[in-house]
Amino acid sequence: MSNSILSLKNPRVEVVDVLRGFAIMSIMLLHNIEHFDYYYLPEYLPEWIKVLDKIIWETLFFLFGGKSYAIFALLFGFSFYIQNDNQERQGKDFRVRFLWRMLVLLGLGFVNTIFYEGDILMIYAILGIILAFVCKWNNKAIFITAVILILLPIEWFRFFYMLLHPEYVPLPKLSKNYFEMMGEYLKGNSFMDHAIGNITIGRLASIFWFWENGRFFQTPALFLFGLLMGRKKLFIVSAESNLFWKKTMQYSFLLFVPLFTLKSFLSQLIERKEVRKSLSIIISSWSNVVFMIFMVSIIVLLYQKESVRNLLAKLIPFGKMSLTNYIMQSVVGSFIYYRYGLGLVEYTGATFSLLIGILLFVLQISFCTWWLKTHRQGPFEYLWHKATWVGRS
Repeated sequence: MSNSILSLKNPRVEVVDVLRGFAIMSIMLLHNIEHFDYYYLPEYLPEWIKVLDKIIWETLFFLFGGKSYAIFALLFGFSFYIQNDNQERQGKDFRVRFLWRMLVLLGLGFVNTIFYEGDILMIYAILGIILAFVCKWNNKAIFITAVILILLPIEWFRFFYMLLHPEYVPLPKLSKNYFEMMGEYLKGNSFMDHAIGNITIGRLASIFWFWENGRFFQTPALFLFGLLMGRKKLFIVSAESNLFWKKTMQYSFLLFVPLFTLKSFLSQLIERKEVRKSLSIIISSWSNVVFMIFMVSIIVLLYQKESVRNLLAKLIPFGKMSLTNYIMQSVVGSFIYYRYGLGLVEYTGATFSLLIGILLFVLQISFCTWWLKTHRQGPFEYLWHKATWVGRS
């Protein structure tokens, strides 16, 4: 590739790698305390450990639950902008290549699902297609579409329908049925049973949960917001972007407080369980997104301070290899907790699982730092890149 073409490319934005590393780190910690969706509380644990487990569980889910994947989705849209913009600078249309790239991601997600049924890559590969259809739209059209999606229109329809039809009884959630079925094969010690169960029963459990909790609307909305952030150069340091993040930090915090308060008191405000659950999905989704934006604002602003930058910069190698880290945590984590491997699910509550998660994070970030000294990309990033551009002249 000639120097003239290289000069057309957007420079890599370090703070985005920091954010991506932060998201993958927090996702891994949550997955560990969840035992990678194998929920089990050992009875032998002393009471003080059980109390500590509860504190750790509630704290980590308050900080990261629904927020870490939201950061990931936002950056997914931003990454599309970078790649699409690089191709447009060369006079090329990236859309067909991007659709092929999503097909490759679907395959990588399938591999990941063999080990962990809650894989997000396959869902991103499907929902990410929206980016190819809207990338030629103007900013206003994309923004309006993103807002409509983030409002969760179908959940609002369901909410008002139940309000107007008190006799209506919604069907049981399908995800619950499939998660219960998952419990059967998770009890076994056969890797093959786990693999088959994950790509059938477990995959359906994850998809239905995603649908039932509004993520099929929230996620593409965040893709679009990430695309707009790329267009607006909001991750590039400037007086305008600085002002944007400062205002965003303030407004997101002010908005989070009433949303979180409303979410906490819904049981006292709405008596009917089904109506309350429907509104809770909406409020929880908004609350998570707003808190995610608050965290992103803080990290972006802190990264501009030299005293903090060196510490946050340690996440850069971890963020650059986010795909590798995401897949490897599934492979290693499932082996640690599931009964076909070490079976530590029987012995670890949230406290011990968090310690294991921290240890795995330290090992992974050390590996990433070492690997990137001699390689430009992580192993799975390299495979995805090569597959994406196969056949390019």
